[in-house]
Amino acid sequence: MKGNKLYIIALTLVATLGGLLFGYDTAVISGTVESLRVFFIEPQGLPLAQASSLEGFVVSSALIGCILGACAAGWLSQRFGRKPSLQIAAILFLLSAIGSAWPELFWGTPGSGDHTFLYHFVTYRIIGGIGVGLASMVSPMYIAEIAPADKRGTLVSWNQFAIIFGMLVIYFVNYAIARQGDADWLHTTGWRWMFASEIIPATLFFITLLFVPETPRYMVMRGREERALTVLQKISGNGAESEMASIRESLSEKAPSMRPYYRSILSWAGLFVILFVILKLCKVNSAFGIALVFSFLVALIYPIRSYGFPIIIVGVLLASLQQFIGINVVLYYAPEIFKTMGAATDTALLQQIIVGAVNLSFTILAILTVDKFGRRPLMIVGALVMAISMFILGTTFYLHSVGIGSLICMLVYTAGFAMSWGPVCWVLLSEIFPNSIRSMVMSIAVASQWISNFLVSWTFPMLDKNETLTAMFNHGFSYWIYGLMGVLAALFIWKMVPETTGKSLEEMEGYWKRRG
Repeated sequence: MKGNKLYIIALTLVATLGGLLFGYDTAVISGTVESLRVFFIEPQGLPLAQASSLEGFVVSSALIGCILGACAAGWLSQRFGRKPSLQIAAILFLLSAIGSAWPELFWGTPGSGDHTFLYHFVTYRIIGGIGVGLASMVSPMYIAEIAPADKRGTLVSWNQFAIIFGMLVIYFVNYAIARQGDADWLHTTGWRWMFASEIIPATLFFITLLFVPETPRYMVMRGREERALTVLQKISGNGAESEMASIRESLSEKAPSMRPYYRSILSWAGLFVILFVILKLCKVNSAFGIALVFSFLVALIYPIRSYGFPIIIVGVLLASLQQFIGINVVLYYAPEIFKTMGAATDTALLQQIIVGAVNLSFTILAILTVDKFGRRPLMIVGALVMAISMFILGTTFYLHSVGIGSLICMLVYTAGFAMSWGPVCWVLLSEIFPNSIRSMVMSIAVASQWISNFLVSWTFPMLDKNETLTAMFNHGFSYWIYGLMGVLAALFIWKMVPETTGKSLEEMEGYWKRRG
């Protein structure tokens, strides 16, 4: 690695705190699902179908914010910079941690709230989700823009390591908190401390961001070349001048107008509101999800027309398939799945720690191999491993043979994701787009990732607890769907995604020009 290794590592570690909070915030919900159901949903006395739908909505509500954050990330990072965008994310993480723990904060004494504060809680989860959406796009982009080409895959993969590490930390925190009292205490008080624990890493993230620079590529884009060269000299050493020339050349062509991007967001938001109101008036139970999907697809018309169809379709499918293979069902609902297998609450949380440890271990394997073996081989092999694991897991449920074999399937599935679609997907998203439009197009791709995440997380309880599907397949149906998505993901990588290993960000721009 050329240049100042310690300087590059320091910048990367600060940026990866955004990834750590991404994992921490999205996974904290896994230890609270039962408590949130008891505290917020059961007192409302809803029929089973409505209660399951509401449970899925509450658990996945942060993902609404993730979608909004990802949509806004392109504009924020393009207008104000990568560093200020990460600072905004840190503030949102802090607000969410406080508000999710005590949603009644401005209406009564902390800890005195009841189920009537459900939507206050949801609001704070959405605020945290906006922070996640920002960090999920800007953290890997920041790392990609400061990393040398030959080490970019490894350094960006550190962000995924931080995401998984954040998840593993909160699994331990949730387990430790759950051990402090009985089930009644957990359902009334313990879940609050699980959310409040995020205050510590959020504060640390904001403070450390005060000491890092803006990325050289963004500074050149804004005409601050002298400062950009100073940072490049610390990063690239003697190669700073040639890298500066490459960046200038890649930015010499006029960047596309931001106007189509604004239109994309406005069309998405406007159409969503209209569709949601119409579907609600027609009493469609899945109004939110349907409106979300169709409005987002229409919103893609402007960016596709402006930036080129191949870039958008590869970015959107890459990000969406990462979720359609079902990883967040395992991460968010693992304790509930283990309870379906017959485990008690404490045992289920402990088994989730095992899942997190496997996830972390195989992420390290990806970090060590992504620049050696390449992006495409890891992605194809990982997708096939996940597909086979999901098919077998669904079959164990279907045959009423749930046991240690089912747990092994979940662990193999998690390992397959951790060595491929977890870290390598973010590496590809951070490096396949041209400099001048990276923030805009990556924002669209990441927004599609969070929409897919929301849909999978919201629909899983409805599929898994559907009486008809349960009677026919005994909880196996949804896992077969995720297995099929794994097969499609492998085919997609094989046919449509370019290899980026060892190529500079400027070289990837030439690839899309040839395809455009």
